[in-house]
Amino acid sequence: MYATAPGSPRLELAGTLRHTGTGHHPTATASAESARLQAVTLTRDLEHAPRSVGRARHLTREFLGLSDTDAAEGVVLVVSELVTNAIEHALPPVMLHLHRETAGNRVWVGVSDGGPTSDEGAWTSSCTDDEHGRGLSIVDTLADTHGTRPCPNGTVTHWARLHAPPSL
Repeated sequence: MYATAPGSPRLELAGTLRHTGTGHHPTATASAESARLQAVTLTRDLEHAPRSVGRARHLTREFLGLSDTDAAEGVVLVVSELVTNAIEHALPPVMLHLHRETAGNRVWVGVSDGGPTSDEGAWTSSCTDDEHGRGLSIVDTLADTHGTRPCPNGTVTHWARLHAPPSL
């Protein structure tokens, strides 16, 4: 759901992305600012299962307001790769974060997970070495910048910032 509860990890994550120009902590803003945040930020829990990759793609297209267009495909592909990595190589929980930046026509994508697992996922373990391992190269090609951020609660957020479709 949308990040609205003060002090929740969802709001803290979203709050690090927005710039109000006032220097206030995200939880200290007025309700009008909270409404603006809701309009540009989406956070959803995802099941730690392969079907969540398709759900994340659907949520991303819906968030961008584009259903059947190539304009969103770069963003959708980055989301797909980050969610796949979380399911194949990390522990639950898995959470999708999307943030539409108000300046620069860009979108910030984050996928939080429970940190690395020692076991390979079902898809990775079922294929040969040359059939996987390209996800972060794809993210590197499509994103303006990307990285990883450990969170205080023990989860890890893998993120990317990239240009959004012009209709944003």
